[in-house]
Amino acid sequence: MANARRRLIGRVVSDKMEKTVVVAIERRKAHRVYKKVIKSTKKLYAHDESNSVEAGSLVQVVESQPLSKLKRWVVEKVLEGPGGRVLEPVVGIVDVTPPSAEESAS
Repeated sequence: MANARRRLIGRVVSDKMEKTVVVAIERRKAHRVYKKVIKSTKKLYAHDESNSVEAGSLVQVVESQPLSKLKRWVVEKVLEGPGGRVLEPVVGIVDVTPPSAEESAS
């Protein structure tokens, strides 16, 4: 990383504002006494300059200077589209050929 800004990954829950999206950050943490995993959700406002991020998208947000009364985050990149479509390319070589019948029998 080039800087020490916090980066979080969350799901966009609202895109109804101009150049602003609401991102829900979900944290899972074990309870101190009961050891049960507890989910806690925090909503934050993030700046979307292109105004193209849709609700349901998985995004990475980065901390920034205050942009308005509530906006302190900027959408850095979209990791997944609203329908679960992965938008980041797979890095490296991936073998997609199915094994032949001779190889699976032995």
